[in-house]
Order: sequence, then C-alpha cells, then structure tokens
Amino acid sequence: MEDARRALLRLVLVLLLIHCSLAQQSFLNSPSERIALLDLRSSLGLRGADWPIKSDPCNNWKGVQCKNGRVAGINISGFKRTHVGRSNPSFNVDSLVNLTFLEYFNASGFSLPGSIPSWFGYGLGSLQVLDLRSSSVSGPVPESLGNLSRLGALHLSDNNLAGSIPSALGQLMQLSVLDLSRNSLTGQIPPNFALLSNLSRLDLSSNYLTGPIPPGLGNIDSLKFLNLSDNNLAASIPVELGNLSQLVELNLTKNSLSGSLPAELAGLKDLVRMEIGENGLEGELPDSLFSSLEKLQVVMLSGNKFDGALPVALLSLPSIRVLDASSNNFTGVLPTFSSNINASGVLFNLSNNMFYGTLSSSFGNVSLIDLSANYIQGKVPDGSQSNISLDRNCLQAVTNQRSLSDCKLFYAERGLSFDNFGTPELSEPPLPGHEAAPAPKKRRKRWIYILVGLLGGLGFIVVLVLIMIFVLRKCDKTIANQRGSSNVGPVPEGHIPSVPKDPVILSNLKDSFTYEQLLCATGEFGDANFIKSGHSGDLFRGFLDGGSPVVVKKVNFLSGKMKESYMTELEFFSKYSHTRLVPLLGHCSENDNVKFLVYKYMPHGDLASSLYSVSDSEDDSVQSLDWITRLKIAIGAAEGLSYLHHECNPPIVHRDVQASSILLDDKFEVRLGSLGEVCIQEGDSCHNVLTRLLRKPQ
Repeated sequence: MEDARRALLRLVLVLLLIHCSLAQQSFLNSPSERIALLDLRSSLGLRGADWPIKSDPCNNWKGVQCKNGRVAGINISGFKRTHVGRSNPSFNVDSLVNLTFLEYFNASGFSLPGSIPSWFGYGLGSLQVLDLRSSSVSGPVPESLGNLSRLGALHLSDNNLAGSIPSALGQLMQLSVLDLSRNSLTGQIPPNFALLSNLSRLDLSSNYLTGPIPPGLGNIDSLKFLNLSDNNLAASIPVELGNLSQLVELNLTKNSLSGSLPAELAGLKDLVRMEIGENGLEGELPDSLFSSLEKLQVVMLSGNKFDGALPVALLSLPSIRVLDASSNNFTGVLPTFSSNINASGVLFNLSNNMFYGTLSSSFGNVSLIDLSANYIQGKVPDGSQSNISLDRNCLQAVTNQRSLSDCKLFYAERGLSFDNFGTPELSEPPLPGHEAAPAPKKRRKRWIYILVGLLGGLGFIVVLVLIMIFVLRKCDKTIANQRGSSNVGPVPEGHIPSVPKDPVILSNLKDSFTYEQLLCATGEFGDANFIKSGHSGDLFRGFLDGGSPVVVKKVNFLSGKMKESYMTELEFFSKYSHTRLVPLLGHCSENDNVKFLVYKYMPHGDLASSLYSVSDSEDDSVQSLDWITRLKIAIGAAEGLSYLHHECNPPIVHRDVQASSILLDDKFEVRLGSLGEVCIQEGDSCHNVLTRLLRKPQ
C-alpha cells in the first residue's frame, strides 16, 4: 500500500513538471496575432535572424514573450534593420492593435521617426510598460495615453516630442515611472499630476516647461526621484515638497526659480542629492534645514544669490561627498571644516563668494577645495596648498591675487582690519587703484634687468636652433652616404613600428563594419555630420543601428601619410588596450582607396573645445572648466601617457599630445586619441632623438 502511494506521488510530480515545462514553452495559438507579428516584422524591417518566419514566435523570436499562447511582450531594443528597413524607417506599428493581451512594448534605441499614434490609448488596453526612449519620436504626446489604466511605466525620453504635456496623464493611477526628459515640451506641469499616488520617479528635465512647480507634487508620498532641471520654471520652491519623506534625489537646477530655500525641506529625511543650482534663489540658508538631512551626499547651490554665512550643519554633514556653493553672495569668516565627515575624497567648491578671514591649518577629510575669488587674507599654512585653489584672494606670498585697493576697500567697508599683504602701511596711502610707484633709479634698474634677460634668452634660443640644424644636416648626410654606397641593402631602423600590409588580418581588433553600415550611420558622410579634418583623416558623427553614437574616421589611402597613420593605429589597437585610450569599436577596409575607423563617441569632445565654452547667457560670456575638473583631466592625461611610456613593452611615444588629442567622455574622464602617430621608443641615435623632438617626417 505504501509503495502504491509513493508511485502515485511520483506520477503526480512528473505530470506537474511536464505541465510547467509546457507552460514555459507555450506555442502561439492565435492565428490573428501571428499575422500581426508578421506584419510588424515587415513594417519595421526586422531581420530574419531575429524573427525567423518559419519558427514559432513564442519560442524562437527574440524579444517576444507569450503567456498562455498569447503575445504578452515585445522588446526590439537594440535590433538591427534590414537594408530595406533602413532605407525608409517610420513609426509603422499599426499591427500592434491586434495584440490585445500585450503588456509591454520596448523599442528604446530603435529608430521610429514619426509621431505616437493616438490609437495607442484605445487599442492597447492591457499595456503596462511603454518604452520609446531614444527612438527619434516626434510630434505631441497623445492625450489618449491617459486611457491606459494599467500603465505602470512610460519612458519617452531623448526624443523630439513637442507641445504641452497632456493633463490626461494624471489619470494613470497605476503609473510609477514617468520620464519625458530631453524633449521639446512646452507649457506648464499639469497640476493633476498630484493625483499620481503610486508615482516613484518623475523626470521632466531638459524641456521648455514654464510656470510654477505644482505644490500638489508634495502630496505624492511614494515619490523618490524628482527631476525638473533645465527648464524655464519660475516662482518659488513650494514648501509642500518638504512632505516627500521618501524622496532620494531632488534636481531643480537651471530654471528661473526665485525666493528663499524653504526650511520645510528639512522633512526630506531620505534625501541623498539636492541640486538647486543656477536659479535666482536668494536669502540666507535656514540654520535648521541641514541638521536633519543626515543622508545628504551631494549639495549643489551654485549660481544663485544666497547670502549670509554657510550653516555649520551643512559643513558637518556626515555623508557629504560634494558641496558646490560657488558663485553666490555667501560671506563671513571662512568656516571651519568638520573632521566628523565620514566619507573620503570630499570635494568643496566655495569660489566666487565673499568669504574673508584667514586659512585654517586643517581641512578635515576634504580632498579638494576651491576657495578662489574670495577675500581671504594672511599666510597659507605649510603643506595645505597642494589641494586648495586660492586664486584671486588677498593672501600673502601667493601669485594671482586681488589688487591692494580691492582688498583694502572690501575690508574697510565692513570695518575690518586688513594685513596689507604683510607690508607696513605707507604714511600716505596710494590713490584707489594705484600702488606706490618705485623710485626712478629702481625703475631704470628693473628695465635693465628685463632687457638683459630678454636678449640673453633670445640669444640662447638662436644658438640652440643653429646647433640642432647643424646636427640634423650632418645626420642626413651620413644617411645619404649610406644609401648611396649600395643600391640594395637593409632598410635602416626607423621609429615607426612595422605593420602588416593588410590590416584585416589583425585578430585582436574589434568588429568589422560594412561600408553600407557606415554610410547609413553617418548620413552618407554628409556635411551635417562632419566634425573636422585631422592630419590622419576626416571625422564624422554617426549613429549605429541600435542608436549608439559613434565617430567615424575616413582615411584616404591615396595620401601616403594617412595610409601610414591608419596602419600604425590599427596595429597599435591590435596589441594594446587601456581605459585611458579612446575605445576603437571597429574598422572597415572594403574599399582599396578609402578605409574607416569607428570610435566610441565622446560627448564633451576634446579639451580644446571644452576648456573654454560659450555660456547660454544673453551676453555669450565664456565659461571655463572649474579647478576640480581641470585637475581630473590632468590626472587622466598623465595616466594615459604613463601607460604608454611605462606599461607598454616596448615603451610607446604618443608624438601628438595636444589639447585636441585629449578627448573627454560624459563624465570628463580622459581618453587619449590621435594615436596614428605613435612610435616605439628605441635607439638613441641623433636622428631618432631629434625627430621625436621636432616631429620631422621620415
């Protein structure tokens, strides 16, 4: 009897396993949905490798998910189109209306030029996730999307959407994620968004939204991420935002907000990032605001009109990592930096304010601090200047400081004593803006010293150039005599490493692209995508089929120098790889006369264009990189060159280090480019040494 029960139990378990297996491998049992998928495959130009026409969609089509024999999800993110599909892409997905059980549709990064059909809101009643990020979608956001009562996530960022945000979206009670960032939307934020009680992430950044921030947003208890940055929002910050007790990130930068910073924001107990820079906020920071925000790691206050002293609680936050209070009107004695900060590598930027007093000898755990453009006086404590920027202050024995008259006027207006740069006061103070003139004899002696130094330096340079020319000619004659002594002989060792005749045989390179792919990616190398002409080829901007941005270098092999540079760069990337080198994604060598190299796109371009950039303000003023970012770039460039010089075997010389060859990614991390001139560092002959010095072509 017991054996029979065990046998029956085993049979039941086997049947359950078979049932689960069949459920997981269910076949599509709806002919109408199969026809709809085939129509979608044709209208979008999807490849047979992804959606094979003779296979069952539920089991063998990539990105297709089924439940109980019906299509429940479609994910075509990252798919590549056929040649026909690439020739005329469009938002042609009408067949989706026949997939009545569709729960999610993800086409992020897949180009769908055109507007979102209004029938989406009527024909996709089961939809829970709609993801069209970076899909080239244009036109308005359909009002009908407010009918998708089951929708939980709506991702429409990085497109060309225009018009106002439909208030009907406030009817989506199940919505937890709403991302409309980086579009061209206008108008105001709908006040009925306050009804979205399940919303955890709201991102409307980088649009053209106007009007006030709806106070009702403070009623969304579940909200954790709120990003309204880079718009034209006005009025004050609603005090109701202080009710968002679960908020982790608050970003209101680059708007036209005014008024003071509400003390009610102290209720944001879980806040980690507070970014409110580049607005018109003013007044003193509330003393009680930061004492309860113990989880704060990033505080961005720059570019406002805040005044008064910095709260002690702000400088004593235990988890603070970055504090940027630059370009405000903060004043008072330079605060003491707490030693209670738990994190290491802390960055403080207090530049362009009106702090005064003297420097402390201790800065706690602060790794980098920018105090430039203040009114700090006195001497710099020994050993503390290595991690501090102190330009344009009133310090003694430090270069690039404010004028004497500027410092004296600042301290006099506040009834404070000034140390006069450590020199005793003159019996008759100099006129405002003028320092005491040196005696005539001393002035003449100074000019004599300057002239002697100038003429001596010029003479030394002339002698050095003549010596180098003489050595070069002597070496050239020696080489010419060696070549003339025999018509056939070994080629002298050069400093360019040898390369194979056909770079395609290099096995360690990345993907090989077809010429057709690169034509499509760069718009047939049109002027709209042209970046610049370099000494090793022309650079074009482009997008691969999946939406990934790239830079394509077009190399003309009819130029001997470009050919040599191309082959040198190919061999270099086949042997070496490092995080400080620009990522080479692949190459194309189908054409005999024109070759192509494909690199990862660097959003911040090169150092030459990023070091100084024109601001968006009305006066088109020039903005420069802050001191901390410059230091970061310098360290990155040094790491890249150190890898070439010390970690490569044999050592490699870059030979083209300049601002345009130092590329910067989206986080200003350095990637060395222009690697077509690299060479092996070998030999000590005069010819090699001087060639490396002068970059004289071989």
